[in-house]
Amino acid sequence: MAKLTTTELIDAFKELSLIELSEFVKAFEETFEVTAAAPVAVAAPAGAGGAAEVEAEEEKDSFDVVLEAAGEKKIQVIKEVRALTSLGLKEAKDLVDAAPKAVLEGVNKEAAEKAKATLEGAGATVTLK
Repeated sequence: MAKLTTTELIDAFKELSLIELSEFVKAFEETFEVTAAAPVAVAAPAGAGGAAEVEAEEEKDSFDVVLEAAGEKKIQVIKEVRALTSLGLKEAKDLVDAAPKAVLEGVNKEAAEKAKATLEGAGATVTLK
């Protein structure tokens, strides 16, 4: 088999549909045990400012759900904290009383947003970090 140049490879990729290209990337990653994901920058360049922070937050895959305040429906918030965690009644009450306090740590984005919505629905003030 003749060795293809970079230009010839790029021309071949231009002819593929997005689905075919996606399948190729997956096969390439599996074959060579690599990932084609862009590396996340550790430090943003001086001029990047807010845009770099937004990108870094989008790349984040682990979140902490922090209870800032219980609000007026403290009992409902305690019930939701118990449902989200494996804490007993006393431990959940102590966590709510000690706000601001992390309810969940190191969870994925979907679980963090679901927990936030649940706690806010009970009347709590919640932030994701």
